[in-house]
Amino acid sequence: MKNQKKQGFTLVEIMIVVMIIGLLAAIALPSFKKARDEAREKSCINSLRLIEAAKDQYAIDADIASGATIADSVLQDYMKGETMPTCPSGGTISANAVDTSASCTVSGHAL
Repeated sequence: MKNQKKQGFTLVEIMIVVMIIGLLAAIALPSFKKARDEAREKSCINSLRLIEAAKDQYAIDADIASGATIADSVLQDYMKGETMPTCPSGGTISANAVDTSASCTVSGHAL
């Protein structure tokens, strides 16, 4: 019974594993942040496209002249779920006039 060896990991081995995991996390986290930001930008641009389609549809239905502004409450009727889309990055989306593109206050979020 004296010749039995205790099994387990030494402190050095555990520290090496923790260091490797930390190194991998340091490499991966910036990529995840970039991918998240790109997904938010694409989602916002898609929301702008939906607003543009709703503006065009309303302008055709109501025979609105170019340059006229449309209230968000009117556009909601032309949106799925009757709610205006929002920017996932926290920006404010504006529908603007009929012949102008919808816009977002976050830079880079534009049609």
